[in-house]
Amino acid sequence: MIRKFIDADTERVLEIWLEASVNAHNFVKREFWESKIDDMKELYLPGSETYVYEENGEVKGFFSLVDETLAALFVAPDRQGQGCGKKLIAKAKELRPALKLTVYSKNTKSVDFYRKCGFKTVKEQTDKHTGETELMMEYIRFQVGF
Repeated sequence: MIRKFIDADTERVLEIWLEASVNAHNFVKREFWESKIDDMKELYLPGSETYVYEENGEVKGFFSLVDETLAALFVAPDRQGQGCGKKLIAKAKELRPALKLTVYSKNTKSVDFYRKCGFKTVKEQTDKHTGETELMMEYIRFQVGF
């Protein structure tokens, strides 16, 4: 089930975020992600519209929206590849007719996932925090071609 984030979800969401970030980004030191936990808790989660994927009473994944930006989508590493991410993306698409996101180009698993979900790369840029190349991707529900 996908539902709105509540304060009681905070610690589990932070655990998932840290585990998944470290696993997906072996090219960024763990200490970088650990240094961002307080920002996630105090700035990013309160400043976004967040939904969680819950199964048998336990949060297994989440996504956060800031306007039309998919600011975060994370699934617990032991649940990846089992459809949770697809369900979360489907919910985000229900909520917004267009979405944009950034993803590290070296995170090929996520880049491939987003492409399969209909996102297209529109720009390449350098992340100011890590110096890594990231892709800006977007999804538009209804695209009219001429």
